[in-house]
Amino acid sequence: MRRLITSLLLTLSLLALSAPMAFAQASGEGTYGETDDKVVTNAAFIVLAFFPVLVLVVSLIQGRLEKRKDARKAAIKSAGGDQRWHGGW
Repeated sequence: MRRLITSLLLTLSLLALSAPMAFAQASGEGTYGETDDKVVTNAAFIVLAFFPVLVLVVSLIQGRLEKRKDARKAAIKSAGGDQRWHGGW
């Protein structure tokens, strides 16, 4: 029930935040103003630059987490291993 309420509130807030996009004028001009070729080109360049940067940042984070995991496994191994696996059957 808690997930349902959270999901419902999140959906309603996202819809409320996206409502200003529907207030475009009859001329097709939105809240940003007049959109010409330069604006569209700059927006496309921003999108093109965003995804490689996103991939780089996520890869760096994953590499750091893998390094921490390997260090933790090496520390457990050098300390004699995990106690769960001692004793056999």
